[in-house]
Order: sequence, then C-alpha cells, then structure tokens
Amino acid sequence: MTFEELEKWCKDRRITEVECMIPDISGVPRGKILPTEKFLRGIGSQGHRLPESIFTQTVTGEFPEEDTWVDIVDRDVILEPDLSTIRPVPWYKEPTAQVICDCVYPDGRPVDIYARQILRTVLKLYEARGWQPIIAPELEFYLVQKNIDPDLPLVPPIGKNGRPETARQCYGIDAVNEFDPVFEDVYDYCDAQGLDIDTLNHEAGAAQIEINFLHGDPLSLADQVFLFKRTVRQTALAHDIYATFMAKPMANEPGSSMHVHHSVLDIKTGKNIFTDEQGNASPLFGNFIAGLQQYAGAAVLFFAPNINSYRRFSYEEAPINIHWGVDNRSCGLRVPNSSPESRRVENRLCGSDVNPYLAIAGSLLCGYLGIEKKLKAQPEMTGSAYGLPRGVPMYLSDAAATLTACQPIRDVLGDRFVEALCATKLVEYQNYHTVISSWEREHLLLNV
Repeated sequence: MTFEELEKWCKDRRITEVECMIPDISGVPRGKILPTEKFLRGIGSQGHRLPESIFTQTVTGEFPEEDTWVDIVDRDVILEPDLSTIRPVPWYKEPTAQVICDCVYPDGRPVDIYARQILRTVLKLYEARGWQPIIAPELEFYLVQKNIDPDLPLVPPIGKNGRPETARQCYGIDAVNEFDPVFEDVYDYCDAQGLDIDTLNHEAGAAQIEINFLHGDPLSLADQVFLFKRTVRQTALAHDIYATFMAKPMANEPGSSMHVHHSVLDIKTGKNIFTDEQGNASPLFGNFIAGLQQYAGAAVLFFAPNINSYRRFSYEEAPINIHWGVDNRSCGLRVPNSSPESRRVENRLCGSDVNPYLAIAGSLLCGYLGIEKKLKAQPEMTGSAYGLPRGVPMYLSDAAATLTACQPIRDVLGDRFVEALCATKLVEYQNYHTVISSWEREHLLLNV
C-alpha cells in the first residue's frame, strides 16, 4: 500500500484514530493511539516512537535490573507501520484503524530484541535457501465467567440454557451453540479484519474452544494470531464474560495449546521439500524432525513462556516429550496423515499463551538447525508416549537456563535477545515466588 492509497483507505472509512501496535516480549499489545492526521504526518519522518525498555516489560509491569543482563540505555526506537497489516477495529463505535509496526533504531537498524524481528530473522534463513515455510496454527482458549477477585478459581460461563457446563463436551455441536452470540461476533469481526480462520469446535474442557487458521506465510499467521487473541478477548467482554488464553486456567480442566503445523516449499518449484520425487518422506523431512527433537528442549521458553505454562505439562494428555509419530497425538511431534504434497509435522508443545511470533520462530529455527546440521531423527514412536520420561524442562527457571546454554540458538537470534528474554521471564518467576498462595494458607497455616 502506498502512502496515497493509505490516505484514501482512511478517508473512505472515515477513520478518526489509528492504533499503532507492537507485540511485546510476552505478546501483549502495546503502542500509541493517534488521531489519523497525526498518524499520517508521522509516517516516514520518524515521528512515531517508543522507549526501548518496552520490549522487556514483564506481564507484571516490571523490568529486569540493569545489572542482570545486557544493558539497555532506554533510547527511542522508531515505529514503522507495516501498511500491509492495517485493518479496521470493528468493535469500536468510532471508526478506528489498527496497524502492526516494525521497529528500528534512529540509524535504521532493526530492533534486535523485538519479537516480530526475531521471526523475520528466522525466515531469512529459509529465504537464503530458496525456501518458503508454511505454517497453520490451531489455537485453544476458554470462555469463563468474569473473575473480579483473582483469589477465586475460574468457572465456566452461563450459556443460553441458563446453566454453566459441568461435563466435558468435546466436539459437542450444541455445546458450542450455547455461545452462538459470542462466536457470531467473533466471525464477523475476523471477517472485517481479514483474519483467515477456518474451523471452530468445542474442545475437551468446559467451555474450551479451538479455532484453526488456514495455512500460509508464518509472519502473516503470527500477525493474525496476535490480532485474533485481542479480538476474542474484546468480544467476550462485550458479552460480559472473559476469554482466556492461559495455558492452564483451571485445575481440573485440560490446558490450552497452540499446535503449529509446518511444511516448507521450494520457492522456484512450489513443491514441498519434505516429499521426494517418489512421494515418500524426504531426508530433509527427517532432518527437520530431528532438529525439533534436538533443540525443542532448549527452545521451550518460546513454547511455554509463562509461570502458568508449565502447569499445562502436568495434565495427562499434554505432550511432555520430543518423540515423533505418524498420527500419534501422544507425541510432542506429530506427523498427520496427509497427501505427499501436504506432508508436514505438528509441534504440539506450544501453549495458547505464547507470543505467536516467538513460538513460530523458535519452532522453525529448531527444524532449520536440524536440516543445517543434517541431524538424524530418532525412530518413530508407534505406541503411547505419555508414559515416557519428560523431554522438556519442568519449570520456567529450568527453561531459561537451558535456552541460555544453547549456543546454536544464540548464534542465530543473538546473545542480546536471548539474555533479554530470559531476564524478563526470570523477573516474572521471582515475582511469582513472593506470592503466598491459598494452598499454603489452607494446608500450612494451622498444621505446621
């Protein structure tokens, strides 16, 4: 979109304000809201700025101590709107637009600790080989009653029948229809924003929903997941309930995941490099799987980025290993039944709470390293992998230490980014451990 086309786009829609957004390191939308005239004047003139520290703000609003990691001088960074991402914000009464921004320093260098730039870095590795990764996310979330007191557990919302769900309704049609007004708005809002969602179904948990996205370009899909999360949360609020993408929001219900399907095309031929001329799995497919097996443990901070993420791994049906199998959902890496043209591998380790840019970047990087190093995959798992030893870190602190020690990932993404991510998440980990839980008050207060 040219500047003239952007002006016309805003004028035709009578846009009065524009939200310039970025995902922070946790995937939280941050940025500035500008009158349309000021937004247009700032394009190309370095007029839209944010402090560099915004990229290491924790979910609790804190920042790492200056002496814990590579220094940030908190200089300005420039927001450069990616005009291909401009969309209306359909739930506002006042005509408003939103646009996702790239971030550069005043000298034009990309911000090396910005999640969207991290994904671009990984995609350039594929581009240099003449390849185009294709991904398809499957995103789960819960609808819950409003939770004003965070000390109280979450409970399912009341549907059209006047009652909350008390039993699991996996793939239940009528169970989804209980929340038709919510999902009708979600579909309308996604259509208005050009978000390519595919199927919707009820998942195993009470009022747990899964949305599948159509396969496509990784950066575009990361943008869509980022916008979709916001859309669902805002839609739920309009219906006086919450939508949550926490990985494990309720103790006795399944966790929520974001499974990511991967394939890779040769740009010149358009053919899937995971399939050979005879229609069989190619050596590159085995290398890609082997890379995920070798490096997913080190990259798990991309797939499980929050304190709560590791509670999901304790649920009996969540993958905790890095085995692979054909149509085997007990494995962390599943190869779905498909045609040779659609051969792909599904990373089942990611929780729904991920920053989609980092989760997709981390998964693609693991596979790429396997190809680069010509790694050999372990034998296929044909039985259940649920009872096998854990293959991923158990706590966020372990995940940060494992990532810190992984030199191949650091070599690609940069020491500065890895240290920034780990330091930010460790601040959250330390903050969590200052909280005295209801479990401690219940079981320890009068007994020890």
